[in-house]
Amino acid sequence: MSPPLHLFLLVALFILFSTIAADSFHPRGFLGRFSNPDKPTVRGQLRQYKYETRYFSQRLDHFGFSSETRFGQRYLISTDHWLGPERKGPVFVYCGNEGDIEWFAANSGFVWEVAERFGAMVVFPEHRYYGKSMPYGSGEQAYKNASTLGYLTAEQALADFAVLITHLKKNVSAESCPVVLFGGSYGGMLASWMRLKYPNIAIGALASSAPILQFEDIVLPETFYDLVSHDFKRESVSCFNTIKQSWDALSAQGQMEDGLPQLSQKFRLCRELNSVDVLSNWLESAYSYLAMVDYPYPSDFMMPLPGNPIKEVCKRIDCAPDGSSILDRIFDGVSVYYNYTGSVKCFDLDDDPHGMNGWNFQACTEMVMPMSSSKDNSMFRTYDYNYAAFEEWCRTSFGVKPRPTWISTQFGGHNIYTVLKHYGSNIIFSNGAHHIDLRASTPNDPDWLIQLRESEIRIIQGWLTDYYQDLGWTAAFSSM
Repeated sequence: MSPPLHLFLLVALFILFSTIAADSFHPRGFLGRFSNPDKPTVRGQLRQYKYETRYFSQRLDHFGFSSETRFGQRYLISTDHWLGPERKGPVFVYCGNEGDIEWFAANSGFVWEVAERFGAMVVFPEHRYYGKSMPYGSGEQAYKNASTLGYLTAEQALADFAVLITHLKKNVSAESCPVVLFGGSYGGMLASWMRLKYPNIAIGALASSAPILQFEDIVLPETFYDLVSHDFKRESVSCFNTIKQSWDALSAQGQMEDGLPQLSQKFRLCRELNSVDVLSNWLESAYSYLAMVDYPYPSDFMMPLPGNPIKEVCKRIDCAPDGSSILDRIFDGVSVYYNYTGSVKCFDLDDDPHGMNGWNFQACTEMVMPMSSSKDNSMFRTYDYNYAAFEEWCRTSFGVKPRPTWISTQFGGHNIYTVLKHYGSNIIFSNGAHHIDLRASTPNDPDWLIQLRESEIRIIQGWLTDYYQDLGWTAAFSSM
């Protein structure tokens, strides 16, 4: 039997990623173009998971009745371990994020591992407007303007998932098979929201590193940058201070007569800088992502990185040769993120490996996440959240006006514990390094992570057991 609590908060729910650059007001995405399935490392990871790639004819607008426009939604499916409809084998669905679905499949080993344990079908549906699931025939046409991008919303994506799951179950006579949702980061937000919006579709959801509270005035806007800064300060106070002092050093260097060319040379940039802000944003991105993927073992989730990468960054900053300037130390440190393999000859700041216009549009419409950087607790440039400037950036970039309160109106967020206590059920919110619990298990996993996954497995098993008992069935999988 599952535990009596309706909502399982395994770890405190903190905020794990979406930032707005201090001066450019450019919304940074959760993931982005680094989710490239053609990278050799990703292909190697995918080879260990067997699946079919299919396309489903999906309605472009689920909430209107005047258009029959459709697009091909890609999804990955595996029935290798599925118990089948006769034995009510479960269906495990990963809610696709803002990127190529093959990349998420390669980095969600936990889903594949527990699917074998529970005899589950595995489905990875791709999020509309990302990867190869492009309306209007191509990314160029889909991203053409605000009108064509207008169907890029969380509610449309959730409806995609609901329609696809219903179709798949009906197609294989599996209407009675229970569905469990999984997702990390934005995908975790979608998984939790789908459980709330479509309880008829899924019996539970595991939402890992899902920042469902980073809206309106639910949490303080400086929370994210303070948390990232704390990770560096906990590793090394001198490292924290060096980074904090580096912004003034960058600004001073940039104001010199030949400052920008010198900075371009010092940071080995492919093209000469025209603004210090561009370099500052590039550095801030690295620090933010390092905190997000500070795994205790080597990984290539975003970039090829060593285990405990923040420790390595601070080691290089703190242990630079005598006489090294602040900016020399910063370059040595940030190279851990951008060039740990040593294979990059120069850095192209315009080729942001983490950007994606689709997410920028979402951030300018409904995913409005206020961010600021505090003077004392943050190692980042100090700035206050400026909604007016952000709104202007969105108007200029996409011709849209943000709706800051729409997500919390539609999915909730205020008084979250009270609301979910009386309304929500069977949702696991987990936290740690960026959805680390969804990654494949390794011999280097720390004890706390092993225990966390064991807790998640027990809870999911409880959901399934309760479901089968309600049907008068005995669970086909073995208990722990």
